[in-house]
Amino acid sequence: MLSFLVGIILGSFLLSLPISTVSGRSVPYVDALFTATTSVCVTGLVTLPTVTTWSVFGQIVILILIQIGGLGIITIMSAFMIVTNRRLGLKSRVLLQDAFNLSSISGVVVFLKKVVAGTFVVEGVGALMYMTVFIPQYGARGIWISVFNSISAFCNAGIDIMSENSLCDYAVNPMVNITTSLLVILGGLGFIVWWDVIRVTKKFRSQKLKCFSRLTLHSKIALSATGILLLLGAILFFVFEYNNPLTMKNLSLFDKIQVSVFQSVTTRTAGFASVPQQDLTNASSVVSLVLMFIGGSPVGTAGGVKTVTFVVLIFAALSAIKNEDEVLLFSRRISKQAISKAVAVITVSFMIMLISTVLLSAVTDAPILDVAYETVSATATVGLTRDLTPSLNIWGKVIIIFTMYLGRIGPISLLVAFNVKNKKRNIITDPIEDISIG
Repeated sequence: MLSFLVGIILGSFLLSLPISTVSGRSVPYVDALFTATTSVCVTGLVTLPTVTTWSVFGQIVILILIQIGGLGIITIMSAFMIVTNRRLGLKSRVLLQDAFNLSSISGVVVFLKKVVAGTFVVEGVGALMYMTVFIPQYGARGIWISVFNSISAFCNAGIDIMSENSLCDYAVNPMVNITTSLLVILGGLGFIVWWDVIRVTKKFRSQKLKCFSRLTLHSKIALSATGILLLLGAILFFVFEYNNPLTMKNLSLFDKIQVSVFQSVTTRTAGFASVPQQDLTNASSVVSLVLMFIGGSPVGTAGGVKTVTFVVLIFAALSAIKNEDEVLLFSRRISKQAISKAVAVITVSFMIMLISTVLLSAVTDAPILDVAYETVSATATVGLTRDLTPSLNIWGKVIIIFTMYLGRIGPISLLVAFNVKNKKRNIITDPIEDISIG
């Protein structure tokens, strides 16, 4: 919690300097603080247009904050220590273990090196793919735009430096759609899934059909949930927006598929928009809210309650309905601790979203759908908005700043930080009494 807070404060100070703006005049501090928060929390909601407000220096600050926020400050600092040949102590290794959600500290340094190397390789390839579009259009500036967009997409930040309407000008550009989607999906899958897939692919190269069965349970859930949610989301968007004159009605069939798939991808906490979100039908907006709340997978750059958390809770509910004692997924039993953790994550996230929605509704007269879109987007660190963010008053900005911060550090970190354990544990347990549920 403190590492992200320090990053936000330092970032807001740099962005409040005159050198950070195109005009050479300092922006109101609340806007500098909002931009630093949305960058570190890799959300993407902005009160000021990034392309016209921030100078090259300001954009560099934002990009650094995005990269730090995507990988985590603990990861960045540990990688810096390794590069400078400083040995990581036990405390640093434990922090990394917690940051990556690993079962032990064994091999944590090797895992860190893989994460950093893999991140830069993927971002580099993404930048090269973007350059095929942006260099012909913007010239030499296209290189900087490509690098910025690649890092922003991989970190699921959703901030760009091309226009004030996100990627709406590239809604039917296959290269931009494919590059952005791949970066978002890879960042959102999580680093654990990356190395598990690579491990299985190398080890069972001659048995490709059995590769999936060799994956860990975590990877199976993450990949299956990601695939199902992306496909289901794309189908629903295609159906609900097919005849919407404000979004897809006048597009060709191929372009409608492009837009539908991209909307499904970007709601997984990416924040880029290829169509104005305020022009979506109510049905599509509700689908977007659900997908944003779920988010990506654990130990990656995505936000939300995470796919694995959502799947575990769904199967736990189904097991309760069937009156089964155990929760099974892919013929593996889910521990009670994992189920309790899933309940805690979703409950706390929902409470943050609900409180934020009530507070934001109290300080703005915007339609409730626009308010809900804003708060879910902030809680899940998505960055999509129905054009409400730029019109927020100072109280609305403060509410969204806190919501983005709480959403980024995550419910578990929040609960652990304020958890006070009992000093003495009673030997005699309290009696059990039945209550009515449902």
